[in-house]
Amino acid sequence: MKLLLDTHILLWGLLDPSKLSRRVAIELESAENELWLSPISAWEVLVLVDKGRIALDAEPQAWLRRVAKALALKEAPLTHEVALRSRLVDVPHQDPADRFLAATAVVYGLTLVTADVRLIESRGFSVLAN
Repeated sequence: MKLLLDTHILLWGLLDPSKLSRRVAIELESAENELWLSPISAWEVLVLVDKGRIALDAEPQAWLRRVAKALALKEAPLTHEVALRSRLVDVPHQDPADRFLAATAVVYGLTLVTADVRLIESRGFSVLAN
């Protein structure tokens, strides 16, 4: 399975694994699955650090690079097609980060791993609920 990690799933998996459901933890650890990350999530991590909402053990950019390499994260590029699709996805709110993540899942055929009920209840893209 190709799994697109919502920002909080990435952070929980690394900083507080107890927040992950058993199924999500198993899927994230499975060598059979590919783990994907959107540049939107990298940006959200930087914003969370700037706002003091999370603390990392290294400078944020270096931390993100180290994590991407250690987890063999595949980058889901932010393309024109993703931007165009972001306005068409069935997401019940206008949060741009969520809309970009949902559109990324559609464009690349990925399963979005999330605990966000609004995304879980959306249609038109695959979701693995935490």
